[in-house]
Amino acid sequence: MLVPHTIDCPYCGESIDIFLDASVPHQRYIEDCQVCCRPITLDVSVDEEGMPSVHVSGENDA
Repeated sequence: MLVPHTIDCPYCGESIDIFLDASVPHQRYIEDCQVCCRPITLDVSVDEEGMPSVHVSGENDA
C-alpha cells in the first residue's frame, strides 16, 4: 500500500512528494532529491494504524 508523503530536502529545503510503502513496518533507503539531485536518507516507521513517520537526513548528518 503506497501512501503519499511530503518531505523537505535537507540540502536545498524544497518540499518533495514521495510515496511510502506502508506495508513494511520499518525501512531505510536513499532517494535522490528531485530538485538538487543530492542523496536523502529516509528512515521510515509505520505505526499500528498504518501511519508512516519519516526522518530524513543528508549524507553528512550524524
